[in-house]
Order: sequence, then structure tokens, then C-alpha cells
Amino acid sequence: MKKLLLLATLFTAGFTLSAQQKADEVIKLNIEKHDFGKIKQGAPVTTFFVITNTSNKPVFIENATAGCGCTTPEYSKEPIAPNGTSRIKVGYNAAAMGHFDKDVSIKIAGYTDPKVIKITGEVVADAAVNNSAATPVKAEASETPAKQTVKAKPAAKKKAAPTKH
Repeated sequence: MKKLLLLATLFTAGFTLSAQQKADEVIKLNIEKHDFGKIKQGAPVTTFFVITNTSNKPVFIENATAGCGCTTPEYSKEPIAPNGTSRIKVGYNAAAMGHFDKDVSIKIAGYTDPKVIKITGEVVADAAVNNSAATPVKAEASETPAKQTVKAKPAAKKKAAPTKH
């Protein structure tokens, strides 16, 4: 009898686990990760993710949450009509220097598993953003018998004047 009860419990638990619905079943995003690249420290940045309702019923965003206070998601409380779209604005405050990877969880009403979107980038000093361009490159044309090619060569650097002690 105990084996039968255990088997029935496991069978019921299996159905419960497989019945969990994922947000991916009713929404699709234009992108799931946005890379800000290098951004200046203290200069907040924002991006938008577009959500499309792929179901035949209205979909509600129950909430959108970030793992820390440096990332702020904003979303509409209005339902997303079938085949309609909505946008989630995600901001990052860029207060701390260094690389960042942040997740935002989008919880859809009636679905257990949220959809996770990501932002990434690197917060650098102001000078690093302004001087991040590569060394200028001069192009030299050289002709070979079969075709003409262009070879890239770094621009000549100025030599510093010798210093006297």
C-alpha cells in the first residue's frame, strides 16, 4: 500500500512540474541581451527591449525586477494585446567602475517562470571613453601583378625630445 501511495504521489508531482508554464510560451523579445559597450562613469544609460505577445489572449506584465538598485526596469501596466507589442525600458546608473552583467526578470501574469533579459557593458573613466579610438592608420597602396591591395600601417609616432638632467 505504501508503494502505491508513493507511486501516486510521484505521478501527481510529475504532472505538477510539467504543468509549469514559461513566459517564453506567450512572449517573444526583439533581443534578449544589450551590450552598452564602454560608458562613462556617472553617466546613466538606458535601452529598450520590445516584447511581442505571441498568444491569442492579452498578456500582462506582472512585474519586472533587477537584482540590484543600479539597474532600473520600467514597464507598462497595460495588457499586451495578441500580436501586440510593449517596451521595457532598462536603465543602468553607471556609478561603479568596471565590467557589469545585469539581469532583469520579467514576470508574466499566470506563468511561473519569468523571462530573463540582460544588459552588459563596461564603466570607464571619462578620458577612457574619449580616447578609446584606435591609433590612426595610414593606407599604402601596393600593386601586385594580379591585383591591387591596400596594406594598413600604423601612423608614425613622434619621438620625444631628449630630456636634460
